[in-house]
Amino acid sequence: MARAESGILGPIQGWAIEKFGPRVIMTVGIIMFGSGFIALSYVENLFQYYAAFAVLAVGSSLGGFMTLATTTTNWFARRRATAMGLMMTGMGLGGFALVPLVIWSLDAHGWRATAFASGVAILIVGIPVAQLMRHSPERYGLLPDGVKVQRTGGKAQPAPAITGFTAKQALRTRAFWMLSLSHGAALLVVGAALLHQIPHMVEDMGLSDGEAAAIVSGLSIIVVAGQLMGGFIGDRINKQIGIAGCMLAHAAGFAIFAISTSLLGAIVFAVLHGTAWGVRAPLINAIRADYFGRASYATIMGFMSLFVMIGMTTGPLFAAWLADMTGSYHTPFLILAAAAGLGSISALAAKKPKMPEPVASAEATS
Repeated sequence: MARAESGILGPIQGWAIEKFGPRVIMTVGIIMFGSGFIALSYVENLFQYYAAFAVLAVGSSLGGFMTLATTTTNWFARRRATAMGLMMTGMGLGGFALVPLVIWSLDAHGWRATAFASGVAILIVGIPVAQLMRHSPERYGLLPDGVKVQRTGGKAQPAPAITGFTAKQALRTRAFWMLSLSHGAALLVVGAALLHQIPHMVEDMGLSDGEAAAIVSGLSIIVVAGQLMGGFIGDRINKQIGIAGCMLAHAAGFAIFAISTSLLGAIVFAVLHGTAWGVRAPLINAIRADYFGRASYATIMGFMSLFVMIGMTTGPLFAAWLADMTGSYHTPFLILAAAAGLGSISALAAKKPKMPEPVASAEATS
């Protein structure tokens, strides 16, 4: 439900970010996110649980990645991938920092009190922080990367026109569909691994629960480190080649994971898959701005998320269905690894489209 909601909401959220700005959207998202946790603490039946989770999931999307990525894209150009990598690393580190606190609270006070306290903390911290969000540098007499608008005779010169595709124009390009296919192929394996990696390690590979948990923890650390690395190298290499390389690493890691029966195989999987996941994330988000510009970045990203969501939802379901049919995860994981390998071809086929004429002045669109 959460993955489907995020994809379906994508185009609407992208339009709203461009229409109302990230501060408004993030504030609304934080209020819904915190309120969803508070409502979750009071649920008494399945319908109430679904309703609370729906509010929580929508709030998480509105106050989460797309809003942050759009703002980062607006403010950085020369080192956009680096900025994107740092932003993603912050999100990952936030999860690491809070997990011990949540575990302690669950043991000491139970899940209802933990959910309620989480919601209150989100509202108290999140709403003031959301007010620091800024839409675009042009509103403040700046250009991306902190460059000031030139002044002549004491008067600021008009900001240069923003170049970029509209969402409708982007949907007509080959690059949009090839990038969407590549990203969707990556999320086939990411989604399947998130749900099925521990059952596979315990049931098929014969690892202990503790060993499987250690692999998952190590994988999470590698993803965060990969995001930092991806941001750093993303401004220094061809992003298209980098994404294709990450897709091959996804494929190799998942194939090894499928056929291995040892702890070493699980470690190799965690290194390859985690590095590919982390490095690819800032690259794929930065290349969208490189290819399609800033004019409608959020809306274009929203439409991409609508198609990419298919990979995130079908990967786990396909792996579960075929594992039930065959008795193990070997075959579904090998098929998903092959799909990830094909995603590298899609990345290489995503040639940069020719930028259309400027759509409007920067001041007008900000």
